[in-house]
Amino acid sequence: MTRLKLKKLEEYLQCVDGFEKPKLLLEQYPTPPHIAACITHCMQEQYDDIEGKLVADLGSGCGMLSIGATLLGALLTIGFELDDAAVNTFRQNVLDMELPNVDCIRADVLQVPNGKWDKAFDTVVMNPPFGTKHNAGMDMRFLDVGTRLATGAVYSLHKTSTRAYIQKKSAEWGVCGSVVAELRYNLEASYKFHKQKSKDIEVDFWRFDVSEL
Repeated sequence: MTRLKLKKLEEYLQCVDGFEKPKLLLEQYPTPPHIAACITHCMQEQYDDIEGKLVADLGSGCGMLSIGATLLGALLTIGFELDDAAVNTFRQNVLDMELPNVDCIRADVLQVPNGKWDKAFDTVVMNPPFGTKHNAGMDMRFLDVGTRLATGAVYSLHKTSTRAYIQKKSAEWGVCGSVVAELRYNLEASYKFHKQKSKDIEVDFWRFDVSEL
C-alpha cells in the first residue's frame, strides 16, 4: 500500500462527517482532522503500530481515528461506539470513502465482556471522554479497557493537567507510558452552554506499551 503523506492524510480526513446532533452526556466532540492525521501518522511512522495490524478504536464516534488508521494500512480496524447515530455516521463515512476492512460495533466500551476481545488487537487508539461534567474518571476507565484489549500499544489523548496522575496509574498497572506529543486541542462550540466560539485545551498524546502484560 502506498504510504500516505501527512498532508494528504489530513485532506482525506477532512471529508469525514461528524456528529449531526452531539450528545453532551457522551462528551461528543469530533477529533479535528489535523489532530487525527498527526496522531495516526505518528503511530505508523514512528512506531510502526498501524500498517498490517489489527486496530481497535474505543469510543470511535463517527470514525475519524478508525478511518485514519485504515488509510495508513491497518489490516483490520474495528470501532467500538455506544451511540447509534454515531455508528450510522461511521458506517456511512466508510461507504462514502469506499474503504475496506473497517467497521464499527455498537457497544459500551466499559461493558466489553472479559475474554471475548482480550488481547484481540495489536494496537488500540482512543480519544476518550476527558471526564468532565457527569463522567469523572471516564478517560482512565477507557484506558483500563484498552490495556486489556491490546497486545502491543495503546494510544490515548488526555488533558495535560492529568499527566502526573496518569503516570502514577500506569506505573501501578505495570505499563510503560510516555507522552509522545503535547497538543493544543481546539474545541469548537457545540452546546448551548458554550460561551466562546472555540477554546484551546492542552492535551497530551500518550503511548502505553502493554507488550509485557
